Amino acid sequence: MGMSVTISAATAEDAEQIFKLQYLAFQREAELYGNYRIQPLTQTLESLKGELATDTVLVARLGDEVVGTVRGNVDEDGTGKIAKLCVHPRLQGHGLGARLLRAVEEALEGGGGTARFRLHTGHKSESNLRLYRKAGYTQVGGRTASDGVKLVILEKEAKNAGDFAVSA
Repeated sequence: MGMSVTISAATAEDAEQIFKLQYLAFQREAELYGNYRIQPLTQTLESLKGELATDTVLVARLGDEVVGTVRGNVDEDGTGKIAKLCVHPRLQGHGLGARLLRAVEEALEGGGGTARFRLHTGHKSESNLRLYRKAGYTQVGGRTASDGVKLVILEKEAKNAGDFAVSA
């Protein structure tokens, strides 16, 4: 059999591969919405490098090739915000997106202080919505992005959310 896909923390050296993968993987979304100005396609390499320095960024590797990635961070309210989950088109539909989602949730929870996870996707992105619902996310709202795409906002409670005391 071939090599297996491994998931690990991204390094600064991964920036260009992540940048190219993101551009490739989000083409289908852009086509779906007839909008090639969506944020993952207009993000600059410098902006991505900034996220690598401040956020939790994971990559899925097949050998030396980055074939999947996801980013996240925890805000002051304990919300783990997950973004830009993408998988190389040739590997989509094999569970790698679900593995990346679980891995970033675990990484964000590992620092403690995470009460819930939040992410968003376009309202027409049925495969994304299916993935997130299967992972336990439910719709909590919606908004229109600056590029005009209608987004569905989804959340789920973190496993350790019950460990937090609510202060009045």
